[in-house]
Amino acid sequence: MSDTQELKPSAATDMQLSEPKHILDQSAMSRLQIVAVAACILLNALDGFDVLAISFASPGIAGEWGINRAELGIVLAAELIGMAIGSVILGNVADRIGRRPTIFFCLVLMTAGMYCASLAASVNILLITRLITGLGIGGMLASTNAMTAEFSNAKYRNLAVILMAAGYPMGAIIGGSVSTHLLEIYDWRAIFVFGAIVSGSFVFIVWAALPESIEYLASKRPKNALARINKTLLSMGHQALAQLPTVKAKEEKSNYSTLFSNKYRALTLLLILGYFMHIMTFYYILKWIPKIVVDMGYAASSAGTVLIWANVGGALGALTLGLISTRISLTKLLIIMLGLAFMMVSAFGLGYENITQLSTIAAMTGFFTNAGVVGFYALIASSFPAEIRAGGTGVVIGMGRGGAALGPVIAGFLFVSGMSLLAVSIVMAAGAAIAAAAIFFLRPVLARLNGAASI
Repeated sequence: MSDTQELKPSAATDMQLSEPKHILDQSAMSRLQIVAVAACILLNALDGFDVLAISFASPGIAGEWGINRAELGIVLAAELIGMAIGSVILGNVADRIGRRPTIFFCLVLMTAGMYCASLAASVNILLITRLITGLGIGGMLASTNAMTAEFSNAKYRNLAVILMAAGYPMGAIIGGSVSTHLLEIYDWRAIFVFGAIVSGSFVFIVWAALPESIEYLASKRPKNALARINKTLLSMGHQALAQLPTVKAKEEKSNYSTLFSNKYRALTLLLILGYFMHIMTFYYILKWIPKIVVDMGYAASSAGTVLIWANVGGALGALTLGLISTRISLTKLLIIMLGLAFMMVSAFGLGYENITQLSTIAAMTGFFTNAGVVGFYALIASSFPAEIRAGGTGVVIGMGRGGAALGPVIAGFLFVSGMSLLAVSIVMAAGAAIAAAAIFFLRPVLARLNGAASI
């Protein structure tokens, strides 16, 4: 079907006829939309395992190569640095060339990085492979966050993004369970071989289940945009459009100058600050649990079990936030979750006598810390307009990922300096409290931009 071919007009209103976004916003979720969101959830689950693969492998790496906690902290942070770079660069790329091709490219990077990590013979080589993996994960998160928001209707958009983010701990739970069994039979390299196989297989899932975003096609107008939009609309059960939507007189540009312009500067900076500080707290827990548990005298497989329970709590926290967010202001809910995350991370530092107690407190900590993370994803997706959504998501998450990279490193040096587990935990928990303050000051900014006083 060519862009100039005469089409049967939609029965929707004139606004809906020229704006496919309104068709999706005001209609019930179709089967294709649900499948697309489910594919994004699975992609984020893949991210969850790929990020935490190094955490499950860290006790074996430290034992084989004899590295101390400070050095291990740098190893744990390597892919987080890659994620920061990937989110900023590839998020902007997704706004320029499309979400779908960017996702394919990210899968290639993740597969190559995971497989090469299994062959690493030194710390330096492992750092490089984890950096490559992180580039793919960072770009993937920016792309899937935008894709999920754009395939959802207005009623369920926040819930869909939160469910997408909930895929992260679910991937860690499933991947962690597999990793625990692999560690009982093989060494730490088997974890990365498994990750490479799974990452590569997702190319076929994306090809079959995830078309390009209609909002992206309508906004950027690549070749055959109208035909591609109509193909997707027809698959959703809607009628085809007669023409592409009218271009706005002042089209937003997907670039950094727009994000830091007078209009969006406060929004962008407050989101970066809040996400940066909380993600530092979040990754302190996720990256250091296995090593902390092993240093208490437990086996690496037991340490993996505690980390799995942290992610079970994280998954429950994400789902709970998603359900509650349909009834309570997202920003108010996020402030509450971040305050409770501060308390639980601090409590984690008290130390516990057995695996059951450790697993319980880890699950409770994961509940609130991950609820905070997925709340940020939903807030980011709903704060930026479609034209700069992937780029804005990439910049916020990318710069914020600096906190993710710093968290394990700072904690490592604090441990080496002689600070107790409790003292380190309180220091690292402070990030969640600062993030809550950032969200408090963000509320009037959102109200000014789009009247989202209830957001």
